[in-house]
Amino acid sequence: MAALYPPIEPHEHGFLDVGASHRVYWEISGNPVGKPVVVLHGGPGAGTSPVQRRHFDPTAYRIVLFDQRGSGRSTPHVSDPDADLSANTTWHLVADMERLREHLRIDRWQLFGGSWGCTLALAYAQSHPARVSEIILRGVFLLRPSELDWLYRGGAGALFPEAWADFRALVPDGADPLAAYQELITGPDQDARAAAALAWSTWEGAAVSLLPHPGLVAQYASPGFAVPFARIALHYFTHAGWLEDDQLLRDAGRLAGIPGRIVQGRYDIVCPPATAWALRQVWPDSRLAILPSAGHAASDPGILETLREATDEFAR
Repeated sequence: MAALYPPIEPHEHGFLDVGASHRVYWEISGNPVGKPVVVLHGGPGAGTSPVQRRHFDPTAYRIVLFDQRGSGRSTPHVSDPDADLSANTTWHLVADMERLREHLRIDRWQLFGGSWGCTLALAYAQSHPARVSEIILRGVFLLRPSELDWLYRGGAGALFPEAWADFRALVPDGADPLAAYQELITGPDQDARAAAALAWSTWEGAAVSLLPHPGLVAQYASPGFAVPFARIALHYFTHAGWLEDDQLLRDAGRLAGIPGRIVQGRYDIVCPPATAWALRQVWPDSRLAILPSAGHAASDPGILETLREATDEFAR
């Protein structure tokens, strides 16, 4: 963790009413008049964490974190089985970001996201390019059918056969894993919902780091993490993120003039580097660093250091 800046606390926080009974939690740390940056957490549904403040020089950056609809401290929380997800889509989140930017009186901000956070960053940037100063991405995920097939329909299972067997154990023969898990996670049986959430989250936890990481495995296996992580992810993935096939690559021309840094683990099983490579080809203003000893986790070798190089570069 030496590549991270020291821990800091927010000096401002609140809830923003974004409609449909949703209130989004937000916080600001660092320099109150510094360069604005917004952190887009992964999952979707993982929520923010204090460590995400530490990617940025607190003397240079005005650091904005927010919990996306249904996750973290935002309300209503998706752990309530009666929580309505109909007003929780990619485009609702893009609108929330724009409403938050206006609420905080920010003209342009840097986008910083990993995994699902990359998807949301690009969806926002392509919708509001004039409001984006730079983009920093880690472990690129664009929610394309091929990416979902890889992780949830068998590709990655060849590398983690024991964890894949546990994941598949809840899927009836011949059924599509995404559809089967969505049915379980939204079904009437509370125990079945909890078991499905845990199995879903544990599968990703098994593949997230290059080498086994007990702390990460424990995080993904925690019910408090697994339930929102699984329920929101399945809601998004079974609806293809409300994106057209290859939409974020197709519309990458809208990023023209926005500098980008892409940090990618060579052995990222969750989000293989082919996606980061494809994005780099259609975004000339970006640079791609593929790290030779890293997987998907931000804590894998070289990722934190390379992210800090990017945030320090843009701070100047």
